[in-house]
Amino acid sequence: MTGEPVEAAGPTEPPEAGGPDRTEGATEIEELRDRWHRAAADAENARKRCDRIVAERTAAERLRVTAAWLPVLDHLDLALRHAEADPQSIVQGVAQVRQDAQSALARLGFEPVGAEGEPFDPTRHEAAEAVEDPQVPPGTVVRVVRPGYGGPGGLLRPAIVAVAKAPSLERPDDGG
Repeated sequence: MTGEPVEAAGPTEPPEAGGPDRTEGATEIEELRDRWHRAAADAENARKRCDRIVAERTAAERLRVTAAWLPVLDHLDLALRHAEADPQSIVQGVAQVRQDAQSALARLGFEPVGAEGEPFDPTRHEAAEAVEDPQVPPGTVVRVVRPGYGGPGGLLRPAIVAVAKAPSLERPDDGG
């Protein structure tokens, strides 16, 4: 070291306010701001497009479900028009309405759940009562009180059933 002062390599004054460094930074900021605005607009457009698609699909599904139930309504109207007729024809009409309703549920993907003779399954059945029935093993559905319905999307409602229980071990008194 010679003890002489060292000069700075480059200008010691800051660049002018409109100089080359300032222009490059401002241009980059403007480009980033423009990209950010475009991305925000794209995101908003995607959200609106998604909302529109959901609304269209919901409307189409409502139409499909309503159309599936129209035959049920038609047969109920027919049964009401013939309410004065033979009681047996009314029973047949009600049976037809039930069949139409079950068909509509099947077309919508929901089949009956719960049948006599199948094992009790707490994920598909709700036990209303326990019944002693020596003809079937304990834990078997012996009567369907109200059918359940399920489909690929899961259980719409569980079946309410009566379930066989083990015979009681109590013996009747001999009276003595």
